[in-house]
Amino acid sequence: MMDKRDAVPGNYTCEVTELTREGETIVELKYVVKTQLLFTTIESVEYTICNETLLIIPCLVTNVGAKSLKEMFVEWKFRNKHIFFYDGDKNKSRPEREFSSAYIVPDALLTGNASLMMDKSDAVPGNYTCEVTELTGEGKTTVELRYIADLWFSANDHTLIIIFSMLAVLLFWGSDITVILKYNSNITKEKIIIISVAGLVLSILVIVGAVFFIPGEYSTKRTSGLGLIVVSTVILILLQISMFMIAPAIGMLPINIILLIVQVLGLLISVVGLSLCVSECIPVHGSLLISGLGITALVALLGLVYIFVGSKQKTTQPTRVRLLCGRKWGLHMLLILMSLNRHA
Repeated sequence: MMDKRDAVPGNYTCEVTELTREGETIVELKYVVKTQLLFTTIESVEYTICNETLLIIPCLVTNVGAKSLKEMFVEWKFRNKHIFFYDGDKNKSRPEREFSSAYIVPDALLTGNASLMMDKSDAVPGNYTCEVTELTGEGKTTVELRYIADLWFSANDHTLIIIFSMLAVLLFWGSDITVILKYNSNITKEKIIIISVAGLVLSILVIVGAVFFIPGEYSTKRTSGLGLIVVSTVILILLQISMFMIAPAIGMLPINIILLIVQVLGLLISVVGLSLCVSECIPVHGSLLISGLGITALVALLGLVYIFVGSKQKTTQPTRVRLLCGRKWGLHMLLILMSLNRHA
C-alpha cells in the first residue's frame, strides 16, 4: 500500500519467499482518467392520485461509454439515504425495505437510461439522487418528485352541482307548503306526515351528500357524496307525483305527466353522468351530470309554479259554482210563485 501521490503507472512485481518455496507475480498499475457523465436536465416530476400505479423517476445519461453491464454501477438515494443499488459486475440489485417495489431495467443502462421505477404506494415526495458509475466515467443528477393534489371537479362544476341539488330541495318544500296550505281540507293528516317525512329524508340525503362532496381530489368519500345527491332525485320525483295526485284541482293532467317524464329524463342523464364520472379519476363527462341535475331543478320549479296556479283556480271555481247555483235557485223560486198566483 502507498499514498496515491507516490503511485506511478507501470508494472509492479511482487516476490514472495519462504523456507522451501518462492514465487513472484506482476501487476500493472494504470492511471485512468474518469470522465464526467452528462445527464438530461430534469428538475422535477409530478404525480397525482390519478396517475397510474407505476411511477418513473427519470435518470438519463447522454454520454455512456460502457460496452458491457459489468462496467456499470447505479445507486439511487432519497434525501442522501441509500434506497436502491445495481452492481453490474455481480449482476445484483437490491432496494431498501421502505422502497421495496423500486427497480431499474438493466438492459437500458447501456443506452443511458437508469430511471427508477416504483409503485405509487411507495413513492415519497422529495429529492431523489441518481449516481451512475462506469469504468471511465461517473456522475450524478437530482430529480425532485412532487405530489399535486388535483381537484376532482373544477370549482365552477362543484358549485353548480351543489346549487342545483339544493335548489331542487327548496322548490320541493315550496310545493309541499303550497299544497298543504291550499288543500288542507282535502288532505288527510297521514298523507301530510308521509310527504313531510319523505321530504325530510330527501333534505338529509342532499345535505350529507354535499358535506361528503367537498372540493378536493378523487376519493371514495367524494364519490359517495355525489352518489347520494343523484339518488335523492328519485325521492324528489316520487314526491312530485304524490303532490300532483293529492291536489284535487290539479291531478295527473297531461302537462303534469310531461313534466314528470322530463324530470325522469333528467334523472337518467344524471345517473349516466354519475357512472362515467365515478369510473374516471378525471370527470370528463361532468357536464352531462350537471345537465341532468339542472333539468331536475328546472322541472321542480315548473312544478311549483303549476301547483301555485292550480291552487288559484281552485279558489275561483267554487265561487262561480255558487253564483250559478244561486241564479238557478232564484229562477226556480220565481217560477213557483208565478204558478201559485195562477192557481189563486
